[in-house]
Amino acid sequence: MDVSRRQFLSIGSAGVLGGSALGFDLTESVRIKQRLRIEGATLSHSLCPYCAVGCSLIAHTKKAANGKTELLHIEGDPDSPVNEGTLCPKGATSLQLAVSRRRVPHPLYRAPGAAEWKQVSWEFALDRLARNIKASRDATFVAQDADGNVVNRCEGVAFAGGAAFSSEEGYLATKLMRGLGLVHLEQQARV
Repeated sequence: MDVSRRQFLSIGSAGVLGGSALGFDLTESVRIKQRLRIEGATLSHSLCPYCAVGCSLIAHTKKAANGKTELLHIEGDPDSPVNEGTLCPKGATSLQLAVSRRRVPHPLYRAPGAAEWKQVSWEFALDRLARNIKASRDATFVAQDADGNVVNRCEGVAFAGGAAFSSEEGYLATKLMRGLGLVHLEQQARV
């Protein structure tokens, strides 16, 4: 049976309401179920990657039978002075960044004019990306402005750094992009 997140939430809400209507409260059983799921798990502290607020997360992980570490649950850190255990809707679903059956685990490529995507290697995808950046840079590079001043800038490529960047990663990305001559830069790095 394939149940979407929205269907699951409506079933869960209906179940809790139905249970309450029958005279018993399912809240405690839901809490026990969750506690059993994460019992014995390793707690790791992290930050939400979605924006620059920097909400603290607690990730519950456990070694699976095959030896791999399995991410079981993510919740807000109640000891964080930033979010005090709360998370926005995006942060509350951050588990799906790592564990989602809809996540694409490999690069896909759709050739110009093609109607279908095809699976390609990371080597192919990164090589294609590098070639496209170089072609855009070469086509839009401005060596001098209208007054004859040397500017050496690329006006055809922009870069936006993610909120998951640390300050050091943001610094490195900015240096790399400036090295390419980019002038359209934006960062959401934490400071």
